[in-house]
Amino acid sequence: MKKHIPTKINNLKNLNLIVNSDTYKLAHEDIGLLSRNEMRGVRMLLEISKPDLILEENKILSTIIIFGGASIKEASKTKKRIKNIEELIKKNPKSILLKRNLKRLENLQLMSHYYQSAREFSKLASISNQNKNCNSNVIVTGGGPGIMEAANRGAFEANRKSIGFNISLPNEQIPNAFITPGLCFKFNYFALRKIHFVMRSVAAVFFPGGFGTLDELFELLTLCQTGMKTKIPIILFGREYWNKMINFEYLADLGLIEDEHLNLFQYADNASDAWGIIKKTSLIN
Repeated sequence: MKKHIPTKINNLKNLNLIVNSDTYKLAHEDIGLLSRNEMRGVRMLLEISKPDLILEENKILSTIIIFGGASIKEASKTKKRIKNIEELIKKNPKSILLKRNLKRLENLQLMSHYYQSAREFSKLASISNQNKNCNSNVIVTGGGPGIMEAANRGAFEANRKSIGFNISLPNEQIPNAFITPGLCFKFNYFALRKIHFVMRSVAAVFFPGGFGTLDELFELLTLCQTGMKTKIPIILFGREYWNKMINFEYLADLGLIEDEHLNLFQYADNASDAWGIIKKTSLIN
């Protein structure tokens, strides 16, 4: 009997190695497999399907997209940051970098009213279109800070649902705390995130923002221009900002876009005007 013990032990060890190996895992439970470059198509399919299934289960019929800068904070928060920089400058008055940062914060402070406007618009749009039996025109943002937070916050304060489409970044972006639990999604692929932004949208409001906001704006304008997306109200919130940022008329004058393409978007400077423009379309219930 003793002679067989080592064999039994070896067999048990071997069996343990077999059942705990990656090859023995069910394919959909094998994270190592799903993370391989060859499985990119599978990951993309999952990233398309997961949010779609969950939004369908929650009976989300349509959405209103709100884009805008992550750096545009509530006035009180920016004010605190300004005070901190001012204290640092007192200790190091020759620092060019600190003075540059102070100027940037002062500019952001001047734009803090957009945070409040996004909050007001979201509250107004959510109250007007959601109830216990209807999930139309739900606010959707990128799920991060700044204008995104303000928009999700407005819906939260109205006791209505809102969606966050967060993205995995090298410097991790934590979702803001105002998104409806169960309706916050994390994406790996920007392209698939954009699909979900657009596919249920019946309107979009663009507040001042940087590269990300501009990228989303031109993506949506191109889709509407080419007829790949049914024309929806596209609101550029803050006429002064957008007129300085982009000279659309110049593009038309050069013949790079048609004059009619200037009608793809409209301007608004307050929440009620933006909502009024959107309500004019038949897509809004």
